[in-house]
Amino acid sequence: MTEREKLAAYAWMFSGDWTRIAEAEKNHLVPDAVRITEQYITCLDEDYPRQFCALRYPPWVIFYRGDLSLLKRRMISIVGSRDLQPYGAYGTRWCADLLKQEFVLVSGLAKGADGLVHRRALEGGKTIGIIGSGFSRRYPYCNKDLYQTMEQDHLVLSEYPFHTGIRRHHFAWRNRLIAALGEALIVTQARIRSGTMLTVNEAASLAKDIYVLPWQIHDPWGEGCSKLISEGAMILWQEEQLKDIMRNSLY
Repeated sequence: MTEREKLAAYAWMFSGDWTRIAEAEKNHLVPDAVRITEQYITCLDEDYPRQFCALRYPPWVIFYRGDLSLLKRRMISIVGSRDLQPYGAYGTRWCADLLKQEFVLVSGLAKGADGLVHRRALEGGKTIGIIGSGFSRRYPYCNKDLYQTMEQDHLVLSEYPFHTGIRRHHFAWRNRLIAALGEALIVTQARIRSGTMLTVNEAASLAKDIYVLPWQIHDPWGEGCSKLISEGAMILWQEEQLKDIMRNSLY
């Protein structure tokens, strides 16, 4: 068994649990003999995204479906609330429709803003979704059609093997991957306490540029955006800013 096969076997044994895989690797545990039919890359492979190497906890194994070559293209991450409001939806469409001309759009295949980002990218662009479960699940169900399309013509990533079920903490944990892949992070809607804010924290720790849509004062659906702007995030208020992002490359 090669080292990469051993990592994949650990991931299968421990349902993608980062800490248990690390302990198994440290203690040279002999993994169970498993036949993994899912496509995957490991941190030992040439195709492993270099962006993940900057993380404090880079994923050991990434299971995937779709076009892995999209990881070689320019990417930008766009996130927002699951309970997407009309203004947030407008801003999400505005950002996605412009940025898909230059970038592969990265988001989390969740309900609300994530799903809208992916759907806009399907119209003439490319997109990557990062999920918090194995491929045996289609969560949320409202995005079932997105999974089917993206697994064929775009890309879906997960650090969880096929059989892994839905766990709430998985979604917060996968946010670090969304933050890592993009050259910058766009936030279109956020409450003060939300998964979106966790993604922002990860992006900030990686010194990513963070662009935020401004919201009306006292609007609870956008309080997170207002807070981010007060803390130094860039206000995204004109099309020229998006064009500047498209013209400038960090890599």
